Amino acid sequence: MTTISTALGEDAGTIEEVYEPFLIKEGFLKRTPRGREVTELAYKHLGRSIYNSQKTLFND
Repeated sequence: MTTISTALGEDAGTIEEVYEPFLIKEGFLKRTPRGREVTELAYKHLGRSIYNSQKTLFND
């Protein structure tokens, strides 16, 4: 959360208490055992594909 809060100029507590619950409620973010993950709905909202955006070392 520190990186995001620094980039946005917001307190990390504010992000966790205000923004995160909203994004979860709207279906753009989910909490998993691995941490927070962006959902497919968020990618669609931004006009991106979740499958095409995952680059690897072997992509041209």
